[in-house]
This record gives sequence, structure tokens and C-alpha cells, in this order.
Amino acid sequence: MAMLNRTKEDPWQLKTPSGTSEYTMHVDEKDGKKVLVCTVGSTVLLYDARCVDDLHAMLKAAGGWVELGGADEQKPAKAGTVEAWGRSEDNPVGGWYGLKKGLRGRFGVYLPPLMEALGLCDLEHNPKNNRMRAR
Repeated sequence: MAMLNRTKEDPWQLKTPSGTSEYTMHVDEKDGKKVLVCTVGSTVLLYDARCVDDLHAMLKAAGGWVELGGADEQKPAKAGTVEAWGRSEDNPVGGWYGLKKGLRGRFGVYLPPLMEALGLCDLEHNPKNNRMRAR
């Protein structure tokens, strides 16, 4: 179980894989569920906190590098990417890990740097087309 213990007062300070945008993440509770609160400028996204352990398990099963493929909710995700898995009916929650309708995408953008900060993955930091793999 990943150590998800950062609060709003002491969030993770993260950068997107390409290093172009800064954002924060912390853990909170919503409707009795542990959530990750991702704040990018004035935009707040919510993800089911179990996604960290579930994504780590998926990466371990994949056994190698997996393309991130970050995309907004309104855009299709490239097959075989972290983004596609984060919204797939075949993942452990049977759909979106993103919890805020209209802002449920970008899973492949904002989750990988958190996973790297937690020591759970290796992450590429190229301008585009980054990948990650389980540690």
C-alpha cells in the first residue's frame, strides 16, 4: 500500500513528466472515499486514491515501459497507454479513476509524477511521448 499521507497543508509539489507545468497533490476524503486532490493552477481534479496501488500492479504485470498517453476526458485515449487504462472498463474500478465529470482525464499526465515521487516507478522526462515502468 502506497504511503499516501500528504495533506492540503503539506502537499506533494510535482511537475508534469515534460517538466512544463507545476501542480500539487494531496490526500483528502470525499463521500467516505480516500481521494487524491490534484491542483493545477485554479483547476482541481479528483482521482480515486486506490489508483496508485492499482496502477503500480498494472505496471508490474506489464513488465516493461508503458506509454503515458495523457489526454483530456473529451478526447480518446491511445490504446495501450496509462491514460487508456485509467478509464478502461477492464481496470479494477471498471472505468474512470477521475471523479470530477468533465475533468476525469489527464490520468497519464498527473499520476505518473506522483508514482515517481513515491518511489514506485521510473518515469521518462522527454518533451513528448513519455513512458513509465514499475520499480
